[in-house]
Amino acid sequence: MANAHELTEILKNAAHDRGLAWFGVAEATALSEDEEHLRAWLAEGRHGTMAWLEKDPSRRADPRLVLDGCRSVVVLGLNYLFESFPAETADAPTGAISKYARTRDYHRVLERELRTLVRVLDEAAPGTKSRGLVDYGPALERAWGTRAGLGFIGKNTMLIHPQEGSFHFLSVLLTTAELEITQPVQPMTDCGACRRCIDACPTGAITEPWKLDARRCISYLTIEETGPIDESYWPQYDGWLFGCDVCQDVCPYNRSRAPIAGPDSPLGPQIVPAEWKLADMIGITEAELESIPVATPLRRAGRDSLARNAAIVASTRGGEGEAEALRTLASDEQRPEWLRKMAARIAERLRKP
Repeated sequence: MANAHELTEILKNAAHDRGLAWFGVAEATALSEDEEHLRAWLAEGRHGTMAWLEKDPSRRADPRLVLDGCRSVVVLGLNYLFESFPAETADAPTGAISKYARTRDYHRVLERELRTLVRVLDEAAPGTKSRGLVDYGPALERAWGTRAGLGFIGKNTMLIHPQEGSFHFLSVLLTTAELEITQPVQPMTDCGACRRCIDACPTGAITEPWKLDARRCISYLTIEETGPIDESYWPQYDGWLFGCDVCQDVCPYNRSRAPIAGPDSPLGPQIVPAEWKLADMIGITEAELESIPVATPLRRAGRDSLARNAAIVASTRGGEGEAEALRTLASDEQRPEWLRKMAARIAERLRKP
């Protein structure tokens, strides 16, 4: 069997061949301090309705509780920053789609790539066991990213690579194989005195450096919440229809250094426009949602949440076209009562005097 250095090179080359540009290895140990921070964050209720995060924090912080005999933690990053293409809006009001949601569903893509890398290790290191995890799995992938030398945690709580920014999907590969620990990216820097992400957050969700209240985050509100949204947040949506990139867009590490994903990315080309007509999203049908060529985060959200988000954005930037779409939504007895009432209320607000 190959030694630790050889195994690491084999796996790194395979990862790079699959388009996973970030590759780092850390020793499998317990992240005790990170577990304490997670437990405190959960106790404060800052995770909102994301109940799965409450499940056994100890397993998230110690890979040896997830994979018996785990010796190495591999952290992988897949770039999702593509050249954007605009929607054909004909000057109609639009809402913005987060960069992460404009391509294939990253969960499926990363799961496929991780299965490939597990097979690589199985062949190169017979008798070892490996397990791949994406962000819904029991792993603190950002914390492991710092341990693997890929970057530092920014004040917006994202893992930031000093040369390449933060627009990367993270995944983790646990293995009982002994791999060579990677050295930190050099030069390793940090946020310093910068607080652009804190000041730019539309809802004040970054309550202080390195502290995020998900319940106030536009990404959480537009994606994870499935029912009505507190009306006090509506004026702060800042045009975001699905997700939000503000805290990353303003980061100096992204504004000047973030690379663009190439045509061979396993995510494939961008298939969702950066902007979507509000009236079209308010009235989107199941058939129209399913007509998107491949699975995307938009399709997982469902049309009720998408219509709700579009209605909220329309409350501050809509016109007669959006009002008409809202009236149609309000009269659709197949839709939830709370959504119909919300649509009727916003349509009334948009009525021309």
